Amino acid sequence: MPVQYGGILDEHRAVRERAGLFDVSHMGEVEVLGPDAFDFLLGIVSNDLQRCAVGQAQYNLMCQVDGGVVDDIIVYRLAEDHFFICLNAGNTSKDIAWLQQHATGRNCSVRDLSAAFAQLAVQGPLALEIAARVLPSVVDLPRRFTFGVDSFAGEECIVSRTGYTGEDGVEIYLPNSIARPLAEALIAAGRDQGLVWCGLGARDSLRLEAGYPLYGHEISESLDPLSAGLGWAVKLTKQADFIGKQALQTRQAEGIVQRVVFFKLDNRRIAREGTPILDQSGRQVGRVLSGSLSPILGQAIGSALIDASVGQDLYVDLRGNKIALVVAKPPLHKFPA
Repeated sequence: MPVQYGGILDEHRAVRERAGLFDVSHMGEVEVLGPDAFDFLLGIVSNDLQRCAVGQAQYNLMCQVDGGVVDDIIVYRLAEDHFFICLNAGNTSKDIAWLQQHATGRNCSVRDLSAAFAQLAVQGPLALEIAARVLPSVVDLPRRFTFGVDSFAGEECIVSRTGYTGEDGVEIYLPNSIARPLAEALIAAGRDQGLVWCGLGARDSLRLEAGYPLYGHEISESLDPLSAGLGWAVKLTKQADFIGKQALQTRQAEGIVQRVVFFKLDNRRIAREGTPILDQSGRQVGRVLSGSLSPILGQAIGSALIDASVGQDLYVDLRGNKIALVVAKPPLHKFPA
């Protein structure tokens, strides 16, 4: 996936204002199938899979015993005992090994489908209208995190109303053999609506504006979901135990020591990963996790890990210059000035 096709700022604006097409075929896919598939996954993921019906998708986290995050994933329920899971590209091998290890002795299979699947994403205010011109099943997806099965050129594909940009749209999982012709069909269908190819740069700035975590930044093996502000996807009250549940219960009872926040700077100078965050006295109370420029705001934005006890008067240290940091609730591009 290239960083950009025609310019990150233009691609970013296209997704916010019209629509963009992403080739995210680097993502991993795995199938979990068999009589024990549901019970097995219920004990692996942090969210409550009992609330995920056939035809629905669910955001989830796989955690270590100590509560750190193995990966954040999307679980698709194809049937009562049949699940399709999207994995982060850099974690695919690790994730599949983790799943296979814990599936030992269970009556279900864990099968790596990554080499067989491509993935395209159409995102933006006009995304559904454009995608429906090529894949009619889009009109039957009533809300976010629902999906259906469609066909193109005689091959089946999964069409999901999900995405990583903060805009509406669809993600399409499809056989490699039809990836190029489907991409060309989508571009042709959306040309009059301003659909453009978008790369990794816009994908990152869009997800940061939206306040979505990126593995290795806002979540990691050393950064748990409660500290990351993802407690809504951690169901500690669900009946089934899951890996990491006890550690996260303890952390919730004792209180988190550090928390992830999103911020804006009244400046175009980007605070890059690792930039120190200071309080009024000049004491370091955190560090930047992700930083970018918001093309919509014309300001630098980012995420940071800060001490949970600090107040709102925070600054970033950019080469000796203290610049005020404004903690903001995502989506950042819609946060009041």
